[in-house]
Amino acid sequence: MNFRSQPKQVWITAFAAVIAFMGIGLVDPILLSIAEGLNATPSQVTLLFSSYLGVQVVAMLFTGAATARFGAKRTLVGGLALIVAATLACSAAGSIEQLVGLRALWGLGNAFFIATALSVIVGAASGGQKGAILLYEAALGLGLSVGPLLGALLGSVSWRGPFLGTAVLMAVALVLCSIFLAKDSHEQRARIGVLDPLRALKQPALLRTAIGSALYTAAFFAVLAWSPFVLEWSAVAIGLIFFGWGVCVAVSSVFFAPRLAERVGEKAAVIGSVLAFAVLMLLMAVPSKPLLVVAVIVSGLVSGLLNTLFTGAAMTVSDAPRPVASAGYNFLRWLGGALAATFVSHLAQPFVVAAALCVVAAVLLAFNRKDTDVVPGEAVIAGEQLVG
Repeated sequence: MNFRSQPKQVWITAFAAVIAFMGIGLVDPILLSIAEGLNATPSQVTLLFSSYLGVQVVAMLFTGAATARFGAKRTLVGGLALIVAATLACSAAGSIEQLVGLRALWGLGNAFFIATALSVIVGAASGGQKGAILLYEAALGLGLSVGPLLGALLGSVSWRGPFLGTAVLMAVALVLCSIFLAKDSHEQRARIGVLDPLRALKQPALLRTAIGSALYTAAFFAVLAWSPFVLEWSAVAIGLIFFGWGVCVAVSSVFFAPRLAERVGEKAAVIGSVLAFAVLMLLMAVPSKPLLVVAVIVSGLVSGLLNTLFTGAAMTVSDAPRPVASAGYNFLRWLGGALAATFVSHLAQPFVVAAALCVVAAVLLAFNRKDTDVVPGEAVIAGEQLVG
C-alpha cells in the first residue's frame, strides 16, 4: 500500500481512530492513582472497564441501523462528540461513581465511532481494501500502545490529566472530521435491522467462534484490568510496560497474523494461538513480578495474532452479510471483556481462570469447519475489529 498517496480524509479518520483506541488502555497506568484519589476499592476501579465495554457491547447492535439512518459521517462525528464530552467530564469527576458513569458515555461514543471508521477508510483509501485494513490496524495498534504511555506521562501529574489530554486530542479529530469527511448518499446506505446481528448468531459455526472470542477477550481484559494491581508500580512504569505490549499487538496483528494463517491454516493458527495465550496466563499466575512483566509484553504478540485471526475466522464461517455477522460477533466478543473486567477483582486466581477460559475457547473452535481461502487481513470489513 502506498501510504503517501492516501487522500486527506483517510489520514484524518486514521488519526481519530488512534485517539479512540487510546481509550482502551489509557486508564491502565492510573488505576492505582484513581483508587487513591477517589478512595475507591480495586473492584470499583475495574468498573471503569466494565461500564466502558458494557455500553459499547449493547450499542454495537444499533450502530448498523444508525449508519443506515444517518449516514457514516454523521454517525462517526456524533460518536466523536460523545467521546469529547465524556472525556472532558471525566477529568472533573468527583467520585468513582461519576467516573464509571462517564466511562459508560465514553463507550457509547466509541461504539458509534469505531463501527463506522473502518468503512470510511475502506471507502476512501487508494490501493484496495487489504491496504486500507493494514492502515486501520496500524492505527489500532498505535492507539493501544500510545494510550498507556500517555496515561502514564499525564497521570504522573494527576489522574485527571490523561482524560483532559484525550479530550483535547479528540476535539481536534472532531473538528477535522466535521470539515473534511464527505457525506455518503442515502442510496449508498445498507439496511441493517437492530436484531439482524443476533439472528446471525443462530449459525452454529459463527456462534462457536464468537463465544471462543468472548472467552479469549475475557482473558485479554484480565491482563489489562488486574496486572497493574499485582505489580503495584508507578504510573510511568506500568505505562511503559503496556506501551511495549501495545507495540507487540500492532506488529503482530499487521505482519504476523496473515503469514501464520497462510502457513498453517486459519483454524490451526487460531487454536494454537489461544492455547499459547493460556500458557502465558499460567505464567502470569506465578508470584514473580519480573515474570509477570515479561509475560504481559509477550502476550501482546499473541493478542495481535488472535485479534486478527478471530475476526478473519468469524467472517469466513458465516453466510450472513459481513456487516451483520461482524456486529453479532463483536456483541459477544466484547461482552466477554465487560464481564471479565467486572468480576476479575472478585476471583482468587484471575489468571488461572483466564487460562481455563482460553482452553475452553480452543475446544469450541476445534468443532468448526475447515479453513476457507479467505485470508484474515482481507476478511475484515466495517466495524468488525474494534480493539486489535
